[in-house]
Amino acid sequence: MKNRDTTDGLIPQLSLLSGREPLSSEIAKGLIEYLVSGVLLPGDRLPSERELSSALGVGRSVVREALKLLTLLGIIEVRQGDGSYLRATSSELLPKVVEWGLLLGEPRTEELIEARCIIEAALASLAAKRRSDRDLLDLRGLLNGMKVATTAKEFIEADTEFHLRLATAARNNVLEGVLLNIRSLIHVWITRVTTEASSTTPSYKEHAPIMEAVESQDPEAAARAMEDHLNSAAAKLQRILEAERDAEDHAVSSRRRSPRRGSAASHTS
Repeated sequence: MKNRDTTDGLIPQLSLLSGREPLSSEIAKGLIEYLVSGVLLPGDRLPSERELSSALGVGRSVVREALKLLTLLGIIEVRQGDGSYLRATSSELLPKVVEWGLLLGEPRTEELIEARCIIEAALASLAAKRRSDRDLLDLRGLLNGMKVATTAKEFIEADTEFHLRLATAARNNVLEGVLLNIRSLIHVWITRVTTEASSTTPSYKEHAPIMEAVESQDPEAAARAMEDHLNSAAAKLQRILEAERDAEDHAVSSRRRSPRRGSAASHTS
């Protein structure tokens, strides 16, 4: 089946970049807002990297980074040699607009960290009280999966599932539902921290006390261990975001200086 032309209407949506955030972040946010508008249908192909790069006046590497982040969120699917395609419907994308904003280094990042810490500490405490033998078996398996993981991808999957399985063990549908609603965000958070780390051992060691407290049915220790782990993970995430903003600011400054140098050279020739 022939792909629909999805380029029309895209450029006006994304040409109003504010310059207040990293270019890749602004492009990613603009793309999400465009996708939410319903102009594209699930299965439609996005304009190519070259088309986006040309339309926005940025390098293809910046566009590629934005598309990579949207892929991590599960919004688009990259088919090798065939381009990027929309996966989710507009209604499924709406919460992702909020989720994405929370990972862009905006002030709300601290609110996300605080909220996730409160929710998961409560879930860990409840899991310690209510866990079953089956819960323990599954959680031990996921913890061991983190320990023996040979790739970042394996570790990330086991880490993410550990948190979600712990939520199930808490047997509180409301709190579990809140966590499930930000599942893609948690996955992105864990992915960013894990891929930047030189070793996954420290993260594994932070999960072990959570498992021990749940196993020994100690709610206070479980909540405390979860808070310690998330505070550590949050500090790592914030350092990554700050480094990326600094690097992007430097790149923007360099790009702004380059034309002036060229202009000066032309006047002296």
